[in-house]
Amino acid sequence: MATYLIGDLQGCDDAFARMLEHLRFEPGRDRLVVLGDAVNRGPASAACLRRLMRLGDSAQCLLGNHDLHLLAVAERVRRAHRSDTLEDILRAPDRDALLQWVLERPLALFEQGWLLVHAGVMPQWSVEQTLQLAAEVEARLRAPDLRGFLSELFGNEPARWSPQLRGAERWRLTVNALTRLRYLDTRDGSIDFHCKQAPAGAPPELLPWYAVPERATRGTPMAFGHWSTLGLSWSDGALCLDSGCLWGGALSCVRLEPARPWLSLHSLPCPAQRKPGA
Repeated sequence: MATYLIGDLQGCDDAFARMLEHLRFEPGRDRLVVLGDAVNRGPASAACLRRLMRLGDSAQCLLGNHDLHLLAVAERVRRAHRSDTLEDILRAPDRDALLQWVLERPLALFEQGWLLVHAGVMPQWSVEQTLQLAAEVEARLRAPDLRGFLSELFGNEPARWSPQLRGAERWRLTVNALTRLRYLDTRDGSIDFHCKQAPAGAPPELLPWYAVPERATRGTPMAFGHWSTLGLSWSDGALCLDSGCLWGGALSCVRLEPARPWLSLHSLPCPAQRKPGA
């Protein structure tokens, strides 16, 4: 039995199908976890979801920022962006089943000693607290009044973690860290929501979340996606698997192992290419 981690699909079903064939993936024997953003910007978001759903218990997918955006657009809490490619889901005859499947996805997982998230974690959070905070948001997503909850979930404030945060502020900060985080501002520990560059081109006051020296999750290997400009990277015990599928890059996957998973790295060029920012 093998467990595979796959980077952001972004609605690229052709790349996803080719990766499964390349791996000779066998449901029931193997397992895969997509690190969020299964949908949007690519040409076949609905097909990606259906392929994941057909794999049943052999597949899991974290909630990424694009997946949450889909739910908010479907609930008419947010407007679709000009660059969104979600209509194949929103107009699908099986729309309700697709959206329900997305709604039931986790925000964080702990697999074979690895902590898995879409984007990052706040440096104060332990593994246990990360999973607890993720579970709080997951429970609210699946409770009655989804629209009301989503209407409070989006925004950039608060940008700093405090154990005193409660209610919508606590959940919003949790979601922003787990699905949007790249950099923290070293001056006050707040999330920077603007810089998307690789670290070499970032302002000096910004530090990648995984490089914070006092990060409580140090010592636990982590894997994440979300950061296509960072690309394939192993640094400070954190593995980035977003290699720019759709953005002229590749879809990447590793076999999850207790140590050195990069030795089993697989990357396949994405046939659907789009200019960054399009």
